[in-house]
Formats: sequence, C-alpha cells, structure tokens
Amino acid sequence: MKVHEYQAKEILRRYGVPTPRGIVVDNPEDARAAAKELGGRVVVKAQIHAGGRGKGGGVKLAKDPDEAVELAKKIIGMTLVTHQTGPEGRIVGKVLIEEALNIDKELYLGITLDRRIGMPVVMASKQGGMEIEEVAERDPSAIHREPIDSVLGTLPFQARAVANALGLTGDSYKKCVDFVQKLMRCYIEMDASLAEINPLLVTKEGDVLALDCKMNFDDNALFRHKDVAEMRDLKEEDALEVEASQFGLNYIKLDGNVGCMVNGAGLAMATMDIIKLAGGQPANFLDVGGGASAEQVRNAFRIILSDANVKAILINIFGGIMRCDRIAEGVVSASREVGLPVPVVVRLEGTNVELGKEILAKSGLPLITADGMWDAAQKVVAAAQGK
Repeated sequence: MKVHEYQAKEILRRYGVPTPRGIVVDNPEDARAAAKELGGRVVVKAQIHAGGRGKGGGVKLAKDPDEAVELAKKIIGMTLVTHQTGPEGRIVGKVLIEEALNIDKELYLGITLDRRIGMPVVMASKQGGMEIEEVAERDPSAIHREPIDSVLGTLPFQARAVANALGLTGDSYKKCVDFVQKLMRCYIEMDASLAEINPLLVTKEGDVLALDCKMNFDDNALFRHKDVAEMRDLKEEDALEVEASQFGLNYIKLDGNVGCMVNGAGLAMATMDIIKLAGGQPANFLDVGGGASAEQVRNAFRIILSDANVKAILINIFGGIMRCDRIAEGVVSASREVGLPVPVVVRLEGTNVELGKEILAKSGLPLITADGMWDAAQKVVAAAQGK
C-alpha cells in the first residue's frame, strides 16, 4: 500500500526523522494561512502517488503567501502527468505547503527489500533529486548498498559507511548517521517495503532532512498498523484493483488484451509467461485463490470484462484445494449473467476435472476448451487476434 508524501512524513516524525515543516491543504485559500505560518517563502507540492511531480509541474516555489495561493489554484484540480502516472495522469486533490530551506546538497537515500539475500538494503547516492533507476543504469558504481540485519537494525559502523558514501563531514556527517538509524527503525517497525528519501537534503546550516519521502507498506502486515491502513487513498488506485480487493481477489491491471483468471500466484505468473511465449500480451494478473467460491469467480469474470482492452479471456485452473466443478459453475453463472462479449478459453486440470468439463459442455455456451497450457495459450492468443 502506498501513502502520500505528507502522510509518510508524519510517520517519519514519529521516529525522530527530521523533515521540513509542512501543512497539507485541499483548498487554495488555505494555502495563504499555511504559508504565513511557515514563514512566507514556501514550496507548493502536489500530493499524488507518483514520482516525477516536479518535472510535471506539480512542485513550485512561492516567494510569499499570495503566490502560494495562486500556485495552489493552478495545482489543485490539475491532471498531473509524470513518467509514473502514464499518459492519463492523476488529478491532484491536495497540496503540501512546506517551508523553503537553504539547500546546500541534494542526496539520495532509500531502503528496500533485496529478495536475493532476504534483507533490507540501504541505498545511498550523491546524485539526489534524480530517479535512482536512471542513476543505476548510467553509473551503477554511484550507488552505495548497505545490507542490514532486520533483527539487529542499523549498526553504527553501517550508518557511518552510508554517511561516508554520501561524502558528508562534520555535523552533517553525525546527523546523517542518526538519520539512517532512525529511518531503518521506522522501516522495520512499520513493516514498510520501501522508504525512499529523494532528495535527502543537506542545508547550508548543516542540517539533514527528508525533503521528499515515498513509503510503501506490506499489505499483509496492515492488520498491525490500523493507522496506516486508514491512510489509504482509494482515488489514487486503479478502480478495478480496488473493486477486486473487496472480493478477496488478487488483481493487477496490465496493458495487454488477454484477460487471465487463474488460481495460485505461481500458476498465474506461468500463465502470463506462456501467453507472451505464444505471441500475446496479458491484460491482467488475477489470482482467485485456492478456495474461491462461485460468487468470487463471477466477480472475477466481471472485473476482467470491465477492462475494455480485453479481447479474449483464458481461465486456467488447477484443481487442488479448488475444485474444477466449482470453477465451472462460476464460469457458467458469470457467462449467463454478463454475457460473452469476447471469446473465453477454459483449461481445467485436477480435482473433479471431468465433472467440471461436463458442466461446461452441457452449458450450451460457446466456451473454447483446451488440453494443456500451451494449447490454451495458442487458442486464446488466436482468439484475441480475431483468428
């Protein structure tokens, strides 16, 4: 789960991680009072779940409260397009009014999970204010990586190594060491999957602050963090993904035209791979789980068909815990309820497979059956291409 910048900074401050003073507003007129409270000269920052806001015109410096109001009027309600939003962009509903500081250096500091070693890793670079992917591609040696034991936390020598890699000295060095240790504690205790400070600001006075902050959280741990779960902004998420979550379905929208309904994450990944191998492009990842009901299958079917890009659907089920006859009942029920506007290929294997195939055959619906994954992939790709 993602949160807005202002929410991430609220969480950082709980752990003593220094951030600029800021006030979030959703009304341009409120920007005036906020700017006055923060000293007059402020930064107006669009709040959406995407990076690259500055390049898209969503971050502006205001020299006084009057200009803060004018900038807020332009930014609130605008459709902000960045490299992370896609061409459709995101509508800005709030802005963060933040005190302007005397910038000396802009650095990069991030923490994420390295799945290869099963440990969180601190990444640091002197090239702050840029997308870390661009830095990694252009000059991998510019990024310092420090693996951290999640039980022990950041040991002092590791925090010092990060500060050294950032080229800091004096008070800034000491403050960075403290910053890194507190940020890691926040990351671990809050069950975050990402804590990215870009840029990490060093002021001319020697202070070290999180000028920007992006935090993502492990959905499976949100039951431990009710306050974080309440920060969820559904308007920032794909509508189909939000709807799917309400039915206990794991759905992620993609850019292809072959809809996928599969049980099990591993089989879902393999299904998408084999569709690409057959020359197609998957339109979604959808895992109905191991024990989905006929109602869940109907909802999954309806959600896939809600994507106008879908030209054909592949239902690929291995019946272990999930029975093939239950899937077949759900497919038949959903097909009769919403119709079959696109071709549907069904591949069933496992528990009660013969009964499932019998239900499909007797349904009278124009379903395309397949034997094996490769046969299913070839048939659904051909169907999506109108062949």
